[in-house]
Amino acid sequence: MSVQPEITQRDLRSRSKEIMDAVEGGNAFTVTRDGHQIGELIPLRRRRRFVSRAQFASVSRKAAPVDIEAFRLDQEAAIDQDHGDPYER
Repeated sequence: MSVQPEITQRDLRSRSKEIMDAVEGGNAFTVTRDGHQIGELIPLRRRRRFVSRAQFASVSRKAAPVDIEAFRLDQEAAIDQDHGDPYER
């Protein structure tokens, strides 16, 4: 595990653009004040919205097979089959 570089609160104030650009680029920093660690600046984790066909196929190969009949029976058991009038009192 790598240790994050430390920056002082004063450095953060005076070099904020440079430091924020580094965070945007994937770097993380530990912020200190009076020699004490007070926080971390870390890049946001962004979820990927697109999964390629190859990635989906790769993950799908490892998935357990689905018994379609058992799946449908489970759905039928979970769904309320009595569709009465919702406005009936």
